[in-house]
Amino acid sequence: MENAGARVQDRLSIAAVIPAYGEEKHIGDVVRRTRQQLDHVLVVDDGSNDQTAARAREAGAEVIVHPQNRGKGEAIKTGLRHWLDRQFTYVVILDADGQHLPEEIDRFVNVALASDAQLFIGTRMNDLSGMPPLRRIVNRYMSKRISRTCGQKIPDTQCGFRMLHRQLVPDVLGGANRFDYETEMLIFASRKGYRIESVPISTVYCDEVSSIHPIRDTIRFFKLMRRYRKGRGD
Repeated sequence: MENAGARVQDRLSIAAVIPAYGEEKHIGDVVRRTRQQLDHVLVVDDGSNDQTAARAREAGAEVIVHPQNRGKGEAIKTGLRHWLDRQFTYVVILDADGQHLPEEIDRFVNVALASDAQLFIGTRMNDLSGMPPLRRIVNRYMSKRISRTCGQKIPDTQCGFRMLHRQLVPDVLGGANRFDYETEMLIFASRKGYRIESVPISTVYCDEVSSIHPIRDTIRFFKLMRRYRKGRGD
């Protein structure tokens, strides 16, 4: 498998995908800061009922709008397909609510330069002071389960801040359409033989209520794990 790190030329070979739903308050700032790091920034507005798309365009992003809400997973896949057709070497995925710092994109690039991995995922486990205690416990449990399924250690599988080499993108476009897609992406990549490497990032939590529904999404997680444990996850 080719050395993905050796393919990093400069920031022009990297594009960003920001999935967004109802993020008119934050999206402008996130886009502006991301554009200070990268020239090519795409926001996928997943059927928002507010001014998310308009604010993103005003800040300089390219925008694709889903007419109806299809889920975070589908928004990410829309963005990945968009950039795959345009021959970028890497795609960075970060959230629209400000929890991922665009200024830390360089951390991913620097790790990629020294690595033969193809998927890079942020880890907040080196900076637990800002993580709510319950979230910390759940995150550790889920990460342990998913790492076992993937056959490689991934300290923070629930982190959405990621960078993917274009080589693996076609192999991770299936699966779920909501938050559980981020877990399936790791499983798909691992089962295709790609190596995943973690990148330490800052832990940032906003004041707004999380769009993750604890009970519903926990049930989805266990259903997902049961499916792959039975070998029916393809």
